[in-house]
Order: sequence, then C-alpha cells, then structure tokens
Amino acid sequence: MAVHLPVISADPAPTATEPAPRRRHPEWLRVPMPGGDGYQALRRKVKELGLHTVCQSASCPNIGECWNHGALTIMILGDICTRSCRFCDVATGRPLPVDHGEPERVATMLAALDLSHTVITSVDRDDLPDGGAGIWAETLHACHRQAPDMTIEVLVPDFKGELDDVDTVLAGRPDVFAHNLETVPRLSREVRVQARYDRSYAVLRHARERGALVKTGLMLGLGETREELHEVIDQCADLGLTILTLGQYLQPSKKHLEVTRFVHPDEFIELKAYALARGIPHCESGPLVRSSYHAEGQAHLIRRLQAERGVIGFASLR
Repeated sequence: MAVHLPVISADPAPTATEPAPRRRHPEWLRVPMPGGDGYQALRRKVKELGLHTVCQSASCPNIGECWNHGALTIMILGDICTRSCRFCDVATGRPLPVDHGEPERVATMLAALDLSHTVITSVDRDDLPDGGAGIWAETLHACHRQAPDMTIEVLVPDFKGELDDVDTVLAGRPDVFAHNLETVPRLSREVRVQARYDRSYAVLRHARERGALVKTGLMLGLGETREELHEVIDQCADLGLTILTLGQYLQPSKKHLEVTRFVHPDEFIELKAYALARGIPHCESGPLVRSSYHAEGQAHLIRRLQAERGVIGFASLR
C-alpha cells in the first residue's frame, strides 16, 4: 500500500478570497506504508528499552524500509531539542535531565541486532556545559564493549563550535564523524536559526584534521541554486569529505519552511556525478535520501579507507 506524504504547497500564501491550490507529491516521493514483522519487532524493542530514534522523531519517510532490514538511527540525550530549526520535526523545548543509564541500553540493543554498521545521533543539548559530549563518549565506549565488530557512525550537533567537545566525541573513536551542513551558506541562517554554516564547516574540518572520516548532508528544495550546490560540494571535496548525502526537503507541517521545488531524480543523479568527479569517495543522492540512508551498506568502504589512510576509528584498531 502506498502512502502520500503530507501535502506541501510551494505556492504563495492564500488570500482571504482565494485559497492557494495544494499540490500532490510527484510519483518519486511516494513510499510504502510502514509495516511488516521486522518493523513491528524493532518498534517493540525500542519501546521496551525506553530509547528514541530519529526515524520516529523526525518523521523519516524511509522508516518502513530501514526497520524491516534492521537498520535504525538511535537518538541519544532524549527526544527534546534545545533548538528550533525550521526544517526539523523533532520536538523543541526544555529537555529532561540526562539519563546516565542510556549508553548501556543503547549498546545492549545494538549488540542484540548484530549489525555490521549503525548510526547514532542526538538532539542539541545547549543546556549542558559540554553539549552532551560526555554522554556521546560513554555511549561509544559501551557500544565498543558490547558490539566490538560493529562500525559506528556518529551524527552530532555543532556543540556551539566548542572544539574541545568535538574532541571528547572523537576520543570515543567513532568510525565516521558526521555533522550536517543542511543547506547552502545563503540559506543557512533561515533554515537553522541557531546555527551557522561557517561553524558547522569548522567542526567538520577539525574532525578531519584529527584524522576522522567525515560525512555531511544537504537538503534540496529550499531555494538553493545549482551553482550554490556546486560551491558547497567543492568545499566538501577540499575538506577531504568521505561521504555526502543529498536529499529532498519535505515540509513536516505548516509551521515549517515550505518547499520551493521538488527536485527531479535526474538532477540528483547529476549532482552525485559531480560530487564523485570532485573526488568525494561516496555520495548517496536521491529524493528520499536522508543522513543515515543506506549507511549500513557503507561499512566495507569505511574499513577500507581506514586501512588505507590509517585514520582514527574503533574498527581500525582490530
């Protein structure tokens, strides 16, 4: 059964006498309704352990596909974010106190799933002195103990540019260090109200200079131009980026930014070709691509690059 994602209007705001027409999503943005034994089993396990996933909190359209394959993205440090990015469906407000039992529960679940690769992310915790970096490190150490053969990608916030906090996460030896630029510099302030493009780029550059394999992602359909996308891809290539993701922005609700256009799949193919030609080793590019989409399929690439470059990462120690 196919389900249509929430209808998005890219037209001007309705007038008092004439409501704006509503557009249907194009065919390439229709996804199956979540379901199946694998999906239901994973949903129960997440609930039993009192964990959160970005798949649920951010209303990811790929949740059915990924969960039926046992792939999910755990979200640590709660499910309430201190920031209010205008594209994101994660709840904003005052977070609950830190749950110090969470790292071991996360590790227990991931070990039980017997994954070759997984992704862990978090909400922004600007209320904490270290932005949550300490819990990040504890979670990584717990996962290394309980699932020593699993490679781990971390998708982290910017820690307000505090590079000591970035180093705390890197000390946990993630195999991939990811932080999303999200959009082009011109639109960054509008899309990510409490973040800055240059600060995010500095976090990625710092991690790369420390020897990490780095990854970032961009959303398309927010008003960016092809030239601006090429400029960002060029900057990522100059940085030494390992993995780039490009996907279509979808408006979670009327409170969020509107989509300016639906990018055709052919354009995603062209942008992927451009990224690869610029020397970025791996690019996931398509309308339904999200930060962690098909991340589990990148484990072999990660191990190979670690061996070739001698970069940090727990897998590189084995």
